[in-house]
Amino acid sequence: MGRLDGKVAFVTGAASGIGAACALRFAQEGAAVAGFDLNEAEGGDWVEAAKLSPGALFRVGDVRDDAALASAVAAVVEGLGRIDVLVNSAGVGGGGPIHLIEIEEWDRVVDINLKGSFLAARHVVPVMLEQAAGSIINVASVEGIEGFEGGSAYNASKGAVILLTKNMAIDYARKGIRVNCVCPGFIETPLMKSLLEMPELAENRDRIRDAHQLGRFGRPEEIANGALFLASDESSFVTGHSLVVDGGYTAGHRFGLSELMGMA
Repeated sequence: MGRLDGKVAFVTGAASGIGAACALRFAQEGAAVAGFDLNEAEGGDWVEAAKLSPGALFRVGDVRDDAALASAVAAVVEGLGRIDVLVNSAGVGGGGPIHLIEIEEWDRVVDINLKGSFLAARHVVPVMLEQAAGSIINVASVEGIEGFEGGSAYNASKGAVILLTKNMAIDYARKGIRVNCVCPGFIETPLMKSLLEMPELAENRDRIRDAHQLGRFGRPEEIANGALFLASDESSFVTGHSLVVDGGYTAGHRFGLSELMGMA
């Protein structure tokens, strides 16, 4: 038996990266999957997930569009009967020193990363309330836990997602709905690749990689494995939690002392 047999999962940002990896991992464990993304899913993990999930649904839309999300959630319930798991994975990077960032850029990042999670949950929660059960997983970031140079809008939005998660966990725990978030380190996704190719960051790629104590960037499927735990009944006593999956990025710092102690 799969760990998500009989469950229906709705994933935003499902066309690529972490969202697509979650959809595939969930489908491998028996879930019926539905995806929502600004872009068409033309290959990769989502296509493989759809092959494993009879009746898989996919809608193109913007998580800032309340009406589009309402329509997508209604279509999932009509087509698949219920929603047991919501993964809010849609997100964008962006930021800069606050005296230089344009207001439109601030709004874009915060609206997609934070408001998009709110809007998706706003429409899924009533479905879960009627079922008296559900698991919501918000994708935050280690940058919502600690700062990163120039990350103002992104860090603020992800920090807010973490606190929103805690509040939702309190509000809905007695209604059978668990709400958690996963906080990835730097993961090999199209979004991260585009960021690290920026001239300001490209020359520091190795330093950012080495800040992870495991000495490498993470893979989308490693985040999906964490999300799978939070989606499954194995985490039945877990709510309001921020699961950090970061290869030791937030564990602390290295200054070369390990080499001096023969631990290289």
